[in-house]
Amino acid sequence: MTETRQHGFDTLQVHAGARPDPATGARQTPIYQSTAFVFRDADHAAALFNLEEVGFIYSRLTNPTVAVLQERIATLEGGAGAVCCSSGHAAQIMALFPLMRPGCNVIASTRLYGGTVTQFTQTIKRFGWEAKFVDFDDPQALADAIDDNTRAIFGEVIANPGGWIMDIDAVAKVADDAGLPLIIDNTTATPYLHRPIEHGAALVVHSTTKYLTGNGTVTGGCIVDSGRFDWSASGKFPSLSEPEPAYHGLKFHETFGALAFTFHGIAVGLRDLGMTMNPQAAHYTLLGIETLSLRMDRHVANAEKVAAWLETHPAVDRVTYAGLPSSPYYERARTVCPKGAGGLFTFALKGGYDACVKFIDSVEVFSHVANLGDTRSLCIHSASTTHRQLSPAQQEAAGAGADMVRVSIGIEDADDLIADLDQALAKAAPSMAAE
Repeated sequence: MTETRQHGFDTLQVHAGARPDPATGARQTPIYQSTAFVFRDADHAAALFNLEEVGFIYSRLTNPTVAVLQERIATLEGGAGAVCCSSGHAAQIMALFPLMRPGCNVIASTRLYGGTVTQFTQTIKRFGWEAKFVDFDDPQALADAIDDNTRAIFGEVIANPGGWIMDIDAVAKVADDAGLPLIIDNTTATPYLHRPIEHGAALVVHSTTKYLTGNGTVTGGCIVDSGRFDWSASGKFPSLSEPEPAYHGLKFHETFGALAFTFHGIAVGLRDLGMTMNPQAAHYTLLGIETLSLRMDRHVANAEKVAAWLETHPAVDRVTYAGLPSSPYYERARTVCPKGAGGLFTFALKGGYDACVKFIDSVEVFSHVANLGDTRSLCIHSASTTHRQLSPAQQEAAGAGADMVRVSIGIEDADDLIADLDQALAKAAPSMAAE
């Protein structure tokens, strides 16, 4: 694509990173289902392995199909580069990997996906890392939690499961004042509803499994590098600022500048952690992104209609959707996500745990699955599934209490979704069925 003018989002989601295949002229990006790629000669191979030339070596590191996806996501997010990997959880580990050392910590929001909380409270301890959880609605508490061993701040713009909206500008200021990178999980918002880099994020992570792919077919993850963080300023990030022994003393930030994190993610992260995205998964995600804006508009419109209806149902105690005027995050959502508050939220049933289980067992159009961001509408009882490993206090803090149902609103006819919810609620709480 020519760079003579700034293209709009709808154009970039179709074209960014993609060019006709030079060998065949194929318009759609091919699936380069190849483990390895032939070098022109010995000097070419040496240059690639020395990071002196960009190209394809081995699909654990780089692959042409995956490369197109990386460029497309980076373009949509307004980043300098991106690294795709095998899942959203892989993306989180890969985002932290160059920043952390044993004894270091990351400050994380209390409002995170349950799997992320488990990863941060349990698994990262095996690396000698620690996570400290803070309510990001309290910037002073966030600032007070930072110490000499803090290396990053991590949060979600639209938090899973409750759909709460982060005051990203306030959080970014705390990170900037402390000289720390802000890592934002933008899975539930997508770059169509919000672009964290424009609000101070240094890195953006995605579970591409969700809205970016949008059809529930493949898992994947991505780390977008803003290219704006100075990795050499504080001496806290030696993996990026100091000589790398595996590359004859090369300094990533000095050598690659704005793309330092991206090159490190591929040359060290994918090389040694091996959390590789396969080319077929990249292909499916590229197809999904082509319709991202169209789908997100429908997700938002349906979510607004369904949430408003649920709020009036006698069996429903409360609805957390930030797109409702009754939400404490409504005004913030209009600023942070002016195109809409997404398609994910929770609602509480007055009948508690038992009513939630009965409701889940009664839906027909909604699918009971551990996923979100699908074209199909999905539901789950987080306390007994995705957040089951957490304590009751952690579940409540994350918005996944025993009385809460999480819904991911799809792109079906909204009236059909409401009818399905109505019949399921009638079975879950027959004494409070809507008239």
